Formats: sequence, C-alpha cells, structure tokens
Amino acid sequence: MPASPRPLMVSITCGAEAPERANQAWTVAATALAAGAEVGVFLTGEAVWFAVGDDRRPDLGLEHATPVDDLAAPLVELGAVAVCTQCAARRGLTEADLLDGCTIAGSASFVERVLAPDVQALVY
Repeated sequence: MPASPRPLMVSITCGAEAPERANQAWTVAATALAAGAEVGVFLTGEAVWFAVGDDRRPDLGLEHATPVDDLAAPLVELGAVAVCTQCAARRGLTEADLLDGCTIAGSASFVERVLAPDVQALVY
C-alpha cells in the first residue's frame, strides 16, 4: 500500500495585488487536498480577505485559472483555513466577519503546524 502524502501547510501572504501568486497558492493547496494530504492554509497580509464572505473577498479573475472560491471551498469546509491574528486586527476583522470554517489564529499555531513531523511548508 502506498504511503499517504505528508501534511502540507501553505502560507498565503498576498491577495488581489499578486493574483497569479495567490491563485497558485490556492491551486497547490487544493491539489494536495485532492491527493489525500492533510492541508492547512494560513492567511497573512492582504490574503486575509480570502476568508471574508462578503464583497471584500477578492475575485482574482485570472484567465485559464480555477476561481479561488472553487479552490478554497473544500479547505474552508474542512476548517483548514486560519487567519493571522495581527493581520485580522489591523484590518478590523473578527471571527464574525469570516466564512464559517475559517478561524483567527496566532503565529504559535502556524509554528506548531510547520514543526510537526514530516510537514512540508510552502509560503506564497
């Protein structure tokens, strides 16, 4: 029996100001999840807006790319998306602003995840 994929932690640091990089991060996270990996996403900086369920959520609108909403949905449903505490506070966001399944978490939770055995961390 093949070994299951190692866990993946993706930190997304950009949003609409870097649409290709942001979309690539979501694409990698969604692809790893589809491949059976345990995946976590940590949103910082302008990427925190991906966790908001209203008109502030960026639509990257990239030609030849899967929409971010489609890529993020399974990760959000699994509760695998966390928003940086400081980044949320700087933007006036609280848990009430976030999509169900997204949480606000500090750097300690990110560090705990990336230091776990066999985890691969990627930063976009």
